[in-house]
Amino acid sequence: MTAAARTSFWRDLIHKPFFWGIVAIVALLALNVLKDPTYLALTINPNNGNLVGNLIDILRQAAPVMMIAIGMSLVIATGGIDLSVGSLMAVSGAVAMEFLSAAGDSGSVGAALGAIGLALVITGILGAVNGILVAYVGLQPFIATLVLMLAGRGIAKVITGGQNTTASNDPFRWIANGFVIGIPVVFILAVLLVLIVGWVVRKSALGLMIEAIGINPRASRMAGIKPKGLLLTTYILSGILAGIAGIMSVGTVMTVDISRTGYQLELDAILAVVIGGASLAGGKFSLSGAFVGALLIATLDKTVLYLGISSSATPAFKAIVIVALCLLQSERVRSWFRRRRQAPPVEQLTAKEEVTA
Repeated sequence: MTAAARTSFWRDLIHKPFFWGIVAIVALLALNVLKDPTYLALTINPNNGNLVGNLIDILRQAAPVMMIAIGMSLVIATGGIDLSVGSLMAVSGAVAMEFLSAAGDSGSVGAALGAIGLALVITGILGAVNGILVAYVGLQPFIATLVLMLAGRGIAKVITGGQNTTASNDPFRWIANGFVIGIPVVFILAVLLVLIVGWVVRKSALGLMIEAIGINPRASRMAGIKPKGLLLTTYILSGILAGIAGIMSVGTVMTVDISRTGYQLELDAILAVVIGGASLAGGKFSLSGAFVGALLIATLDKTVLYLGISSSATPAFKAIVIVALCLLQSERVRSWFRRRRQAPPVEQLTAKEEVTA
Protein backbone atom coordinates (compact mmCIF):
# COMPACT_ATOMS: atom_id res chain seq x y z
CA MET A 1 0.00 0.00 0.00
CA THR A 2 1.41 3.36 -1.03
CA ALA A 3 1.79 6.30 1.33
CA ALA A 4 -1.06 8.13 -0.40
CA ALA A 5 -3.31 5.10 -0.10
CA ARG A 6 -2.50 4.75 3.61
CA THR A 7 -3.22 8.44 4.16
CA SER A 8 -6.54 8.13 2.33
CA PHE A 9 -7.44 5.02 4.32
CA TRP A 10 -6.83 6.68 7.67
CA ARG A 11 -8.61 9.86 6.57
CA ASP A 12 -11.67 7.86 5.59
CA LEU A 13 -11.53 5.81 8.80
CA ILE A 14 -11.32 8.90 11.02
CA HIS A 15 -14.44 10.29 9.37
CA LYS A 16 -16.45 7.19 10.29
CA PRO A 17 -18.38 7.85 13.53
CA PHE A 18 -17.86 4.35 14.96
CA PHE A 19 -14.07 4.90 14.81
CA TRP A 20 -14.28 7.42 17.65
CA GLY A 21 -16.46 4.99 19.59
CA ILE A 22 -13.69 2.41 19.33
CA VAL A 23 -11.16 5.03 20.41
CA ALA A 24 -13.30 5.84 23.46
CA ILE A 25 -13.57 2.13 24.37
CA VAL A 26 -9.79 1.75 24.17
CA ALA A 27 -9.31 4.90 26.27
CA LEU A 28 -11.68 3.66 28.98
CA LEU A 29 -9.99 0.26 29.08
CA ALA A 30 -6.59 1.98 29.31
CA LEU A 31 -7.89 4.07 32.21
CA ASN A 32 -8.93 0.91 34.04
CA VAL A 33 -5.58 -0.74 33.29
CA LEU A 34 -3.79 2.24 34.84
CA LYS A 35 -5.68 1.57 38.05
CA ASP A 36 -5.22 -2.19 37.86
CA PRO A 37 -2.72 -3.70 35.39
CA THR A 38 -4.59 -7.03 35.56
CA TYR A 39 -7.91 -5.50 34.49
CA LEU A 40 -7.86 -7.13 31.05
CA ALA A 41 -6.73 -10.51 32.34
CA LEU A 42 -8.88 -13.51 31.47
CA THR A 43 -8.90 -16.65 33.58
CA ILE A 44 -10.57 -20.03 33.26
CA ASN A 45 -13.10 -21.09 35.85
CA PRO A 46 -11.90 -24.53 37.01
CA ASN A 47 -15.46 -25.62 37.81
CA ASN A 48 -16.91 -25.21 34.32
CA GLY A 49 -14.00 -24.24 32.05
CA ASN A 50 -15.52 -20.88 31.07
CA LEU A 51 -13.61 -17.66 30.67
CA VAL A 52 -13.90 -15.16 33.51
CA GLY A 53 -12.87 -11.51 33.51
CA ASN A 54 -13.93 -7.92 33.12
CA LEU A 55 -14.01 -8.14 29.32
CA ILE A 56 -16.45 -11.07 29.54
CA ASP A 57 -18.66 -9.02 31.88
CA ILE A 58 -18.65 -6.13 29.39
CA LEU A 59 -19.67 -8.40 26.51
CA ARG A 60 -22.51 -9.89 28.53
CA GLN A 61 -23.71 -6.48 29.70
CA ALA A 62 -23.57 -5.03 26.17
CA ALA A 63 -25.85 -7.67 24.61
CA PRO A 64 -29.25 -6.28 25.75
CA VAL A 65 -28.20 -2.73 24.85
CA MET A 66 -27.21 -3.96 21.38
CA MET A 67 -30.68 -5.40 20.83
CA ILE A 68 -32.61 -2.26 21.68
CA ALA A 69 -30.01 -0.06 19.94
CA ILE A 70 -30.49 -1.95 16.66
CA GLY A 71 -34.26 -1.55 16.86
CA MET A 72 -33.86 2.10 17.84
CA SER A 73 -31.56 2.70 14.85
CA LEU A 74 -34.23 1.58 12.40
CA VAL A 75 -36.95 3.61 14.11
CA ILE A 76 -34.81 6.75 14.28
CA ALA A 77 -33.88 6.31 10.60
CA THR A 78 -37.58 6.76 9.76
CA GLY A 79 -37.60 10.07 11.62
CA GLY A 80 -39.21 8.59 14.73
CA ILE A 81 -38.16 7.43 18.18
CA ASP A 82 -39.15 4.58 20.50
CA LEU A 83 -39.18 5.50 24.18
CA SER A 84 -40.99 2.30 25.18
CA VAL A 85 -38.17 -0.23 24.72
CA GLY A 86 -37.20 -0.25 28.41
CA SER A 87 -40.79 -0.90 29.49
CA LEU A 88 -41.15 -3.60 26.83
CA MET A 89 -38.13 -5.32 28.33
CA ALA A 90 -40.00 -5.43 31.65
CA VAL A 91 -43.12 -6.80 29.92
CA SER A 92 -41.06 -9.48 28.16
CA GLY A 93 -39.38 -10.51 31.40
CA ALA A 94 -42.69 -10.58 33.24
CA VAL A 95 -44.34 -12.79 30.60
CA ALA A 96 -41.38 -15.19 30.48
CA MET A 97 -41.05 -15.54 34.26
CA GLU A 98 -44.78 -16.03 34.80
CA PHE A 99 -44.90 -18.68 32.07
CA LEU A 100 -41.91 -20.57 33.48
CA SER A 101 -43.23 -20.26 37.03
CA ALA A 102 -46.54 -21.78 35.95
CA ALA A 103 -44.80 -24.51 33.91
CA GLY A 104 -42.76 -25.58 36.90
CA ASP A 105 -40.38 -27.88 34.95
CA SER A 106 -36.85 -26.61 35.56
CA GLY A 107 -35.32 -28.74 32.82
CA SER A 108 -37.86 -28.41 30.04
CA VAL A 109 -36.57 -26.99 26.75
CA GLY A 110 -40.16 -26.75 25.52
CA ALA A 111 -41.11 -24.54 28.47
CA ALA A 112 -38.13 -22.27 27.76
CA LEU A 113 -39.05 -21.99 24.08
CA GLY A 114 -42.70 -21.38 24.99
CA ALA A 115 -41.74 -18.58 27.37
CA ILE A 116 -39.49 -16.96 24.77
CA GLY A 117 -42.08 -17.27 22.01
CA LEU A 118 -44.92 -15.85 24.11
CA ALA A 119 -42.77 -12.96 25.35
CA LEU A 120 -41.76 -12.01 21.80
CA VAL A 121 -45.34 -12.26 20.52
CA ILE A 122 -46.56 -9.92 23.27
CA THR A 123 -43.79 -7.37 22.75
CA GLY A 124 -44.27 -7.58 18.98
CA ILE A 125 -47.97 -6.79 19.45
CA LEU A 126 -47.12 -3.84 21.69
CA GLY A 127 -44.61 -2.65 19.09
CA ALA A 128 -47.40 -2.89 16.52
CA VAL A 129 -49.52 -0.65 18.75
CA ASN A 130 -46.75 1.96 18.57
CA GLY A 131 -46.59 1.55 14.81
CA ILE A 132 -50.35 1.93 14.36
CA LEU A 133 -50.42 5.07 16.51
CA VAL A 134 -47.58 6.60 14.50
CA ALA A 135 -48.33 5.40 10.96
CA TYR A 136 -52.13 5.21 10.85
CA VAL A 137 -53.41 7.44 13.66
CA GLY A 138 -50.80 10.11 12.96
CA LEU A 139 -49.49 10.69 16.50
CA GLN A 140 -46.02 12.05 16.97
CA PRO A 141 -43.59 9.16 17.65
CA PHE A 142 -42.44 10.81 20.88
CA ILE A 143 -46.00 10.96 22.25
CA ALA A 144 -47.08 7.55 20.93
CA THR A 145 -44.14 5.69 22.44
CA LEU A 146 -44.19 7.78 25.63
CA VAL A 147 -47.69 6.43 26.28
CA LEU A 148 -46.45 2.84 26.15
CA MET A 149 -43.34 3.77 28.09
CA LEU A 150 -45.57 4.83 30.99
CA ALA A 151 -48.17 2.08 30.54
CA GLY A 152 -45.71 -0.76 29.87
CA ARG A 153 -44.59 -1.23 33.45
CA GLY A 154 -48.22 -1.11 34.52
CA ILE A 155 -48.92 -3.95 32.09
CA ALA A 156 -45.97 -5.87 33.55
CA LYS A 157 -47.34 -5.35 37.06
CA VAL A 158 -50.73 -6.68 35.98
CA ILE A 159 -49.03 -9.77 34.51
CA THR A 160 -47.07 -10.49 37.69
CA GLY A 161 -49.69 -9.30 40.16
CA GLY A 162 -47.38 -6.52 41.31
CA GLN A 163 -44.71 -8.95 42.54
CA ASN A 164 -41.17 -9.69 41.40
CA THR A 165 -41.60 -13.13 39.86
CA THR A 166 -38.89 -15.78 40.10
CA ALA A 167 -38.71 -18.97 38.07
CA SER A 168 -36.35 -21.89 37.53
CA ASN A 169 -35.47 -23.25 34.10
CA ASP A 170 -31.96 -24.35 33.17
CA PRO A 171 -32.27 -23.99 29.36
CA PHE A 172 -33.66 -20.47 29.76
CA ARG A 173 -30.91 -19.55 32.22
CA TRP A 174 -28.29 -20.90 29.81
CA ILE A 175 -29.20 -18.21 27.26
CA ALA A 176 -27.99 -15.48 29.61
CA ASN A 177 -25.32 -17.38 31.56
CA GLY A 178 -24.06 -20.07 29.19
CA PHE A 179 -20.79 -20.11 27.22
CA VAL A 180 -19.72 -21.42 23.83
CA ILE A 181 -15.97 -21.71 23.26
CA GLY A 182 -15.50 -19.47 26.30
CA ILE A 183 -17.67 -16.67 24.89
CA PRO A 184 -21.02 -15.75 26.52
CA VAL A 185 -23.98 -17.20 24.62
CA VAL A 186 -25.91 -13.98 25.09
CA PHE A 187 -23.22 -12.02 23.24
CA ILE A 188 -23.03 -14.58 20.42
CA LEU A 189 -26.80 -14.37 19.98
CA ALA A 190 -26.64 -10.57 19.94
CA VAL A 191 -23.93 -10.57 17.26
CA LEU A 192 -25.87 -13.09 15.13
CA LEU A 193 -29.04 -11.01 15.34
CA VAL A 194 -27.15 -7.82 14.45
CA LEU A 195 -25.63 -9.58 11.42
CA ILE A 196 -29.02 -10.94 10.32
CA VAL A 197 -30.78 -7.58 10.63
CA GLY A 198 -27.85 -5.84 8.94
CA TRP A 199 -27.85 -8.32 6.07
CA VAL A 200 -31.59 -7.93 5.52
CA VAL A 201 -31.63 -4.12 5.52
CA ARG A 202 -28.43 -3.65 3.49
CA LYS A 203 -28.71 -6.52 1.02
CA SER A 204 -32.26 -5.59 0.10
CA ALA A 205 -34.07 -2.35 -0.66
CA LEU A 206 -35.47 -2.23 2.87
CA GLY A 207 -32.67 -0.10 4.28
CA LEU A 208 -32.89 2.43 1.44
CA MET A 209 -36.68 2.67 1.81
CA ILE A 210 -36.38 3.24 5.56
CA GLU A 211 -33.84 6.00 4.99
CA ALA A 212 -36.03 7.49 2.24
CA ILE A 213 -38.94 7.77 4.68
CA GLY A 214 -36.73 9.57 7.17
CA ILE A 215 -35.35 11.99 4.57
CA ASN A 216 -38.67 12.95 2.95
CA PRO A 217 -41.88 10.97 3.61
CA ARG A 218 -43.84 12.77 0.89
CA ALA A 219 -41.20 12.20 -1.79
CA SER A 220 -40.93 8.54 -0.76
CA ARG A 221 -44.68 8.10 -1.31
CA MET A 222 -44.41 9.69 -4.74
CA ALA A 223 -41.59 7.24 -5.53
CA GLY A 224 -43.90 4.31 -4.83
CA ILE A 225 -42.80 3.52 -1.27
CA LYS A 226 -45.56 2.74 1.21
CA PRO A 227 -44.36 4.44 4.41
CA LYS A 228 -47.20 3.25 6.65
CA GLY A 229 -46.37 -0.40 6.22
CA LEU A 230 -42.65 0.22 6.69
CA LEU A 231 -43.24 2.32 9.81
CA LEU A 232 -45.40 -0.44 11.25
CA THR A 233 -42.69 -3.02 10.45
CA THR A 234 -39.90 -1.02 12.09
CA TYR A 235 -41.87 -0.52 15.32
CA ILE A 236 -42.80 -4.21 15.43
CA LEU A 237 -39.15 -5.14 14.95
CA SER A 238 -38.14 -2.68 17.67
CA GLY A 239 -40.66 -4.28 20.03
CA ILE A 240 -39.41 -7.81 19.28
CA LEU A 241 -35.77 -6.81 19.78
CA ALA A 242 -36.73 -5.14 23.08
CA GLY A 243 -38.41 -8.42 24.04
CA ILE A 244 -35.18 -10.31 23.29
CA ALA A 245 -33.26 -7.79 25.42
CA GLY A 246 -35.72 -8.39 28.27
CA ILE A 247 -35.19 -12.15 28.04
CA MET A 248 -31.43 -11.62 28.18
CA SER A 249 -31.75 -9.36 31.22
CA VAL A 250 -34.06 -11.50 33.37
CA GLY A 251 -32.32 -14.75 32.37
CA THR A 252 -29.22 -13.71 34.30
CA VAL A 253 -30.92 -13.97 37.71
CA MET A 254 -34.19 -15.67 36.62
CA THR A 255 -36.15 -12.89 38.29
CA VAL A 256 -38.07 -9.97 36.84
CA ASP A 257 -37.96 -6.73 38.82
CA ILE A 258 -40.77 -4.64 37.37
CA SER A 259 -39.31 -1.35 38.53
CA ARG A 260 -35.70 -2.06 37.51
CA THR A 261 -35.70 -4.35 34.46
CA GLY A 262 -34.90 -2.17 31.45
CA TYR A 263 -35.02 1.00 33.57
CA GLN A 264 -33.75 3.98 31.53
CA LEU A 265 -32.17 1.66 28.96
CA GLU A 266 -34.08 3.53 26.26
CA LEU A 267 -31.69 6.43 26.97
CA ASP A 268 -28.66 4.15 26.61
CA ALA A 269 -30.09 2.89 23.31
CA ILE A 270 -30.50 6.43 21.98
CA LEU A 271 -26.95 7.29 23.08
CA ALA A 272 -25.60 4.16 21.37
CA VAL A 273 -27.38 5.13 18.15
CA VAL A 274 -26.05 8.71 18.28
CA ILE A 275 -22.53 7.49 19.04
CA GLY A 276 -22.85 5.22 16.02
CA GLY A 277 -23.38 8.22 13.76
CA ALA A 278 -27.14 8.05 13.14
CA SER A 279 -29.02 11.28 12.61
CA LEU A 280 -31.86 11.94 15.06
CA ALA A 281 -33.54 13.87 12.23
CA GLY A 282 -33.91 10.56 10.35
CA GLY A 283 -32.66 9.31 7.02
CA LYS A 284 -29.33 7.92 8.19
CA PHE A 285 -28.42 4.92 10.32
CA SER A 286 -25.48 2.61 10.94
CA LEU A 287 -26.01 -0.77 12.59
CA SER A 288 -22.26 -1.27 12.98
CA GLY A 289 -22.08 2.12 14.66
CA ALA A 290 -24.92 1.20 17.02
CA PHE A 291 -23.09 -2.06 17.80
CA VAL A 292 -19.94 -0.12 18.76
CA GLY A 293 -22.05 2.39 20.68
CA ALA A 294 -23.61 -0.39 22.77
CA LEU A 295 -20.16 -1.76 23.58
CA LEU A 296 -19.07 1.74 24.62
CA ILE A 297 -22.09 2.17 26.90
CA ALA A 298 -21.36 -1.19 28.59
CA THR A 299 -17.66 -0.33 28.94
CA LEU A 300 -18.55 3.06 30.38
CA ASP A 301 -20.95 1.56 32.93
CA LYS A 302 -18.33 -1.00 33.96
CA THR A 303 -15.69 1.72 34.26
CA VAL A 304 -17.93 3.85 36.47
CA LEU A 305 -18.37 0.94 38.88
CA TYR A 306 -14.71 -0.08 38.74
CA LEU A 307 -13.43 3.42 39.50
CA GLY A 308 -15.76 3.66 42.48
CA ILE A 309 -17.58 6.74 41.24
CA SER A 310 -20.61 7.44 43.42
CA SER A 311 -24.04 6.74 41.98
CA SER A 312 -24.97 10.42 42.29
CA ALA A 313 -22.03 11.44 40.09
CA THR A 314 -22.43 8.62 37.56
CA PRO A 315 -24.77 10.51 35.18
CA ALA A 316 -22.38 13.49 35.12
CA PHE A 317 -19.40 11.24 34.35
CA LYS A 318 -21.27 9.51 31.52
CA ALA A 319 -22.42 12.87 30.17
CA ILE A 320 -18.84 14.20 30.04
CA VAL A 321 -17.63 11.16 28.11
CA ILE A 322 -20.56 11.25 25.66
CA VAL A 323 -20.26 15.00 25.04
CA ALA A 324 -16.51 14.68 24.44
CA LEU A 325 -17.09 11.84 22.00
CA CYS A 326 -19.79 13.76 20.11
CA LEU A 327 -17.44 16.74 19.81
CA LEU A 328 -14.75 14.47 18.36
CA GLN A 329 -17.28 13.18 15.83
CA SER A 330 -18.36 16.68 14.81
CA GLU A 331 -16.99 17.71 11.44
CA ARG A 332 -17.38 21.38 12.41
CA VAL A 333 -15.22 20.93 15.52
CA ARG A 334 -12.55 18.98 13.61
CA SER A 335 -12.53 21.67 10.89
CA TRP A 336 -12.02 24.35 13.53
CA PHE A 337 -9.00 22.48 14.95
CA ARG A 338 -7.57 22.02 11.44
CA ARG A 339 -7.88 25.74 10.74
CA ARG A 340 -6.22 26.55 14.06
CA ARG A 341 -3.35 24.14 13.32
CA GLN A 342 -2.82 25.45 9.79
CA ALA A 343 -3.03 29.15 10.70
CA PRO A 344 0.43 30.86 10.72
CA PRO A 345 1.74 32.07 14.10
CA VAL A 346 1.03 35.63 15.17
CA GLU A 347 4.75 36.49 14.96
CA GLN A 348 4.83 35.56 11.25
CA LEU A 349 1.76 37.68 10.55
CA THR A 350 3.37 40.65 12.34
CA ALA A 351 6.61 40.24 10.42
CA LYS A 352 4.77 40.15 7.09
CA GLU A 353 2.88 43.30 7.99
CA GLU A 354 6.15 45.11 8.83
CA VAL A 355 7.74 44.07 5.53
CA THR A 356 4.68 45.27 3.63
CA ALA A 357 4.81 48.58 5.44
